[in-house]
Amino acid sequence: MVRKMVENHIERGLFASRWLMAPMYVGLIGALLILMFKFIQSLAEFAVHAMHASESDVVLALLALIDLTLAGNLLLIVVFSGYENFVSKIDLAGHEDQPEWMGKVDFAGLKLKLIASMVAISGIHLLKIFMDIPKYTDRDIQWMVIIHIVFVGSGVALAFMDRLETHHAASSHDGTAGDAH
Repeated sequence: MVRKMVENHIERGLFASRWLMAPMYVGLIGALLILMFKFIQSLAEFAVHAMHASESDVVLALLALIDLTLAGNLLLIVVFSGYENFVSKIDLAGHEDQPEWMGKVDFAGLKLKLIASMVAISGIHLLKIFMDIPKYTDRDIQWMVIIHIVFVGSGVALAFMDRLETHHAASSHDGTAGDAH
């Protein structure tokens, strides 16, 4: 009896500890504000210099803005999905602007969205390097390509593992787990 009471208190304490993550998600919103400031700063700088910039400078500035936007999207995905998966459901009472994916992204989906965002951001960095290749050494370019390939490979591996896990769970559920295919 006493053991069960102690166990219940421990379990409730463990469950309540999820709220320790909430300030971290609020902190990420602070980081999003800083990112927005950098976006506005970059946009203003782009606007001031756009008339006299070369075509490649314009493309590089646009890629920088896209890069910041993708990083902001990544932060929002982590905040919304992380909060909902690990802390508490966000109840917006059917708000018309609620993103369709909110409340539907599980941890596996979150991992795939994160790696997809990282691949996109890495691809944009690589494109910026290719647009301004004389500024970089061959070694810098080589490392950036390797890093991008690692991100792409990680994304493919995660998607493959999730697919295997889904297939395994489905076959276990329908009783075909031991069948040879």
